[in-house]
Amino acid sequence: MAGSPVVERLDEDTFPKILLRNAKVFADRPAMREKDLGIWQAWSWSEVLEEIRTFAIGLQDIGFTEGDRIAIVGTNRPRLYWTMVAAQSLGGVPVPLYSDSVAEEMAFVLEHAEVRFACVEDQEQVDKLLSMSEGLPRLEHVIYDDPRGLRDYDHTRLHSFEEMQAVGRKALDADPARERAWLERIAKGKGDDISVMLYTSGTTGRPKGVMLSFDNLVISGRNGNAFDKLDEHEETLAYLPMAWIGDHVFSLAQAYTAGYCVNCPESLETVLSDRREIAPTYFFAPPRVFEGLLTHIMVRMEDASKLKKKMFDVFMGVAKRVGERILNGEDVGLKDRLAYWLGEILVYGPLKNQMGFTRLKVGYTAGEAIGPEIFRFYRSLGLNLKQLYGQTEASVYITMQPDGEIFGDTVGKPATQVELRIAENGEVLYRSPGVFVGYYKNDEATKSTKTEDGWVLTGDAGFIADNGHLKIIDRAKDVGKLTSGALFAPKYIENKLKFFPDVKEVVAFGDGRDFCGVFVNIDLTAVGSWAERNNVNYASYQELAQHPLVYDMIERHVDQVNRDLAGEPMMAGAQIKRFLVLHKELDADDGELTRTQKVRRSFIAERYAPLIEALYDGSTEKHVKTEVTYEDGRKGALEATVEIRDMTLHPASGRNIQEAAE
Repeated sequence: MAGSPVVERLDEDTFPKILLRNAKVFADRPAMREKDLGIWQAWSWSEVLEEIRTFAIGLQDIGFTEGDRIAIVGTNRPRLYWTMVAAQSLGGVPVPLYSDSVAEEMAFVLEHAEVRFACVEDQEQVDKLLSMSEGLPRLEHVIYDDPRGLRDYDHTRLHSFEEMQAVGRKALDADPARERAWLERIAKGKGDDISVMLYTSGTTGRPKGVMLSFDNLVISGRNGNAFDKLDEHEETLAYLPMAWIGDHVFSLAQAYTAGYCVNCPESLETVLSDRREIAPTYFFAPPRVFEGLLTHIMVRMEDASKLKKKMFDVFMGVAKRVGERILNGEDVGLKDRLAYWLGEILVYGPLKNQMGFTRLKVGYTAGEAIGPEIFRFYRSLGLNLKQLYGQTEASVYITMQPDGEIFGDTVGKPATQVELRIAENGEVLYRSPGVFVGYYKNDEATKSTKTEDGWVLTGDAGFIADNGHLKIIDRAKDVGKLTSGALFAPKYIENKLKFFPDVKEVVAFGDGRDFCGVFVNIDLTAVGSWAERNNVNYASYQELAQHPLVYDMIERHVDQVNRDLAGEPMMAGAQIKRFLVLHKELDADDGELTRTQKVRRSFIAERYAPLIEALYDGSTEKHVKTEVTYEDGRKGALEATVEIRDMTLHPASGRNIQEAAE
């Protein structure tokens, strides 16, 4: 199945070359902003070129050369993005890391990637690297952005970003030939050179280094811009991990190829308020961000006055009925249009303003499946939110949703220049210009993922619907069957339950078993607010999670999911028969989630084996003791007696499962 037409290829095939072009074509247009001490600082494209040029020459003077790799560690900061392009201009390869990685995870990537240099955000990251320096003999120099707290450190191998730029400026002033040589090195760059190395999140084991070329990223970036008609006038917010392919494409590849402005918030805690100030026209967030926003809205509405709550409920009913149809340009009656127009003034507009979406041209969500109800909520407000399906190995884009063809249960048609096919076992395969070069130092994994003729095995199970859109069922390895023969797709079930604001995370079990059972994590913000309104006292997450009234609430949610599943022929046999509420939040520091917040199923199955056993042996409660890791690295333990509840299953409505399978 082929994708859209090819976007014309231009001469600028590396990011340093595109930077030189942008500094001429968009000279005074804003390229980046950063909020610092409450004030937005801006850099034009010509100023960004100067920042990168001086830093690159400074890097050269401490020994950075062609083929070297430089680690990038920290939250979204202009200087960290500039470091990536500076390294590329010298023939080097940036290796962004997750800034919240524990020392062991970071050490593995640094050693595996053979990193000689690192550019980090602040003292916290410097300390983390210095603490493991004895085990990283290749790491020679560390450069930092924020100097606070670092004055008395040994600066033999430690350098400030400003110091590096000062060295670069001095060298350029002393010898004009240095700039000519730098430009000549940029001119030597080719589209098939390695642009960046991004490590996978490690859902199924050790992270793998995905090598992406300039062609992979530049062509994918241009195709994405053309698809959604993005140009130099867009504004976007860079707040997602720099080590994630999504941020790399949206905040660098697409920004450079379109020439639009990337805004860095003051901190992760101020993202919402900073987004309101910027009001991005192009925005990306994984489902958990949209789920969190919806939870925040619902919690606030529960605390609102009766009049405001009534107005919200009435106009959201109007939006649910006709909002998406109006957004899609369909015919809607005058009465409904007037009601929606009034809702825009009284409810939808203020809501969008609170979320920072007043100027949104297009928004995307990906990374995990988003609940159809959550997806429709945002679109009913008039927000052009779309889903895409992508991977690091694809330079993001595999499928995208064209305007006017937005469906909550599918992820779109093949993106521009992407070919798509479904294997006999149901696995989704694709081929495109964005297909990665290979896994670094792992030919075996490369061969098992990418065929000789360029097809990539996604590991996801799916099918092409009658409308030509791809529908993802689950990870291919996770899709199974109950002993009854009923289809078991855990992610599908989990996402239905995660629609409720009180539920933060769900892990479903059932493959090869008699029935489906689930672990539930409550959302502390939503349930805590409910507890306050209902005079429910608690001293900890653990105590709140095990409260009988909280169990009653989750039981009602599970019952609603079962009713929904009963109406779906393919899934009616996989209703949730037993559930428990976990006594702790799933946490990446404890290895239960990846750094991109994806559930590590096999690890959880091993870690909580006694609870899984209790789910299936008829126990009504189980005492457990779980080791936890605190933010400062200390270890501790949580003990609890976890209740397990049974559910009433509902008879399947409509065709039976066998008919659906046929």
